[in-house]
Amino acid sequence: MTEPRLQLGIAGLGRGFMLLLPTLAAHPGIRLVAAADPREDARRQFTADFAAATYSEVAELCADPDVEAVYIATPHQFHREHVELAAAHGKHVLVEKPMALSLADCQAMIAAMRRAGRWLMVGHSHSFDAPYLRTRELIDSGDFGAVRMIHALNFTDFLYRPRRPEELDTASGGGVVFSQAAHQVDIVRLLGGGRASSVRAITGRWDAARPTEGAYGALLSFDDGAFANMTYSGFAHFDSDEFCGWSGELGQPRDPHRYGHARAQLAQVHGPEEEAALKNTRTYGAGLSLANSRLEGITHNHFGFVVVACDHADLRPSPQGVQVYADSRRYLETLAPPTIPRREVLDELIDAVRHGRAPVHSGEWGLATMEVCLGMLESSATGREVALSQQVGLPHRAALR
Repeated sequence: MTEPRLQLGIAGLGRGFMLLLPTLAAHPGIRLVAAADPREDARRQFTADFAAATYSEVAELCADPDVEAVYIATPHQFHREHVELAAAHGKHVLVEKPMALSLADCQAMIAAMRRAGRWLMVGHSHSFDAPYLRTRELIDSGDFGAVRMIHALNFTDFLYRPRRPEELDTASGGGVVFSQAAHQVDIVRLLGGGRASSVRAITGRWDAARPTEGAYGALLSFDDGAFANMTYSGFAHFDSDEFCGWSGELGQPRDPHRYGHARAQLAQVHGPEEEAALKNTRTYGAGLSLANSRLEGITHNHFGFVVVACDHADLRPSPQGVQVYADSRRYLETLAPPTIPRREVLDELIDAVRHGRAPVHSGEWGLATMEVCLGMLESSATGREVALSQQVGLPHRAALR
């Protein structure tokens, strides 16, 4: 008997939704039944693409009896409110990263979903990507000994892409620590086993016209003595996709000859309103739709250059698989190209809702990641190492496949 498709509602038809749209549309276990967004053009496009109900308010979406689960892709500062609305109506939730902007909000979200008896997942983050999951499987095999050190590096043009004003305000969830470290921290926690003990970090704000964190360096220590060195820059000079065969973060082929495009485009923009309008051209319903969301010829998603040093091998996840540098030989653990990009996110959600399988990326996992991110900001501000108390490990090896 065929398993019924999970009836999913979308809260927020912005950039996060657009990035997951090819997956949502192609996944055989998902049916998009409703969406909420304040923009009429986005609602109109969703109706055209999916013949589904639309609402201007998230509360209306959560009250829809046809919706089993809600994907919350609204701005960061609304995540707690919208998770609590979904919980009040008995819906399962997949909430975008970062989970929230404070530990208190994360804890309130977890408590609301527990009271409702429904699953809470946090994503999509790059720790769902197949190369990192395969690397974790190789670690769990025991063939290469214990993880000792992880190095994760990513250089992008993040800070010079068109932004709304709040995306350049750390207090409102802007900057690379909230938006990008959530990916990188998730990856190194997955590869390191999850349970960290402390973090020390320095952040960089080097452009007065973009007044938020554009870079960071962080040292994350784990309970078992392993450590991870995380580096990120969004200042649009060096591009670490060069280290990944010019395969982009979403698996798309990159053109190295487009160097400087983000800065050049932004230089033509005058004022925050014009910049916000430019960003709006990259959102659903304002020129983008299901028809132009598909990616052809893609590799696996990634988040820059990562190396895991174990006792008997260094493991390097890549868009094509996992490069293994063992004691006596070097070889590539290949992964077949994805037919549905990022499907692992929805597979984990469906496994939880339909089969009661505890997700790796639970609310507790998201809380632990946000504790590290907030600890990075605190450490940078105070110059001190920050102890971590909300950490969780991987639920069990069977959760990864």
